Amino acid sequence: MDSESTVTTCYRHPKVECHVRCVRCERYICPDCMREAAVGHQCPECVKEGARSVRQARTLVGGRVSAVPVVTYVLIALNVLVYLAELALPETVDRFAMVGAGLLGPDGEHYLWIDPYPAGFSPEGLVNGEWYRLLTGAFLHLPPTEGTFGIFHVVMNMVALWNLGRLVEPMLGRVHYLALYLLSALGGSVLVLLIAPGDAVVGASGAIFGVGAAYYVMARRVGADMSQVNRFMAGLLLWLVVSAVVTSWEGHLGGLLAGGAVAVAFAYAPRDGRRTVVQVGACVALVVVLAGAAAVKVSELTGGGIPQ
Repeated sequence: MDSESTVTTCYRHPKVECHVRCVRCERYICPDCMREAAVGHQCPECVKEGARSVRQARTLVGGRVSAVPVVTYVLIALNVLVYLAELALPETVDRFAMVGAGLLGPDGEHYLWIDPYPAGFSPEGLVNGEWYRLLTGAFLHLPPTEGTFGIFHVVMNMVALWNLGRLVEPMLGRVHYLALYLLSALGGSVLVLLIAPGDAVVGASGAIFGVGAAYYVMARRVGADMSQVNRFMAGLLLWLVVSAVVTSWEGHLGGLLAGGAVAVAFAYAPRDGRRTVVQVGACVALVVVLAGAAAVKVSELTGGGIPQ
């Protein structure tokens, strides 16, 4: 028999002689194509096929497990980039801050809504159809014109998000975490609209308070040692009290309540085929409630009067 007929080559690299077979498909594979297996070696295609058949690990709420809190890092980067944009375009805050019902005066200052408004004034905020402010305000921070406190505002919020996000995102999974963050931001804005509709509120604090509420809910759900968690929540509530003096407590409280509600729906949804339906339904219901409350409030404001 001709010795050349017995030469075996890799199925992926026909010019490479080899003598090892894949333990699954039994094709010959060269050293570059060998993948360690429990017994022997496998080819790259069999490894991929095996990976597809392995059940993906899930978090307690049904999200995909991820060791790297990518969403937290992206949110921090986005907030910082927006703040840098404020340095170049200071008017960004005026155009995207959370204003429920306000007037922009000819001097560029904000005024309470009055219907009819004086000549030279123009409506701004939700009464002018700028509904995007309910979310964009959560990505802005006090401008540099506020001095040291302006810088402190964004730095403090990003430090809090860095510490909290790296704990909560792995508990929930990326999609659930992002949904909770955005709904918390929306909840904070809506409560500001309901209580102080003339305020030009900015900051990620409402969303961060929602993430803090989720941390508490998830810790209780998994049966964690609550002594440390309770100390953390005490600090968060102290921050809420202090914010009543120095910033928007309405936004903080609204984010806390919305985030807590979403976290409860995520954590205690039935762990069967109904879980996704319950979780999505809870988020949609919260959006409907918040949107309805905002619409009713704006309708009242546009009916005339000065918001208190």
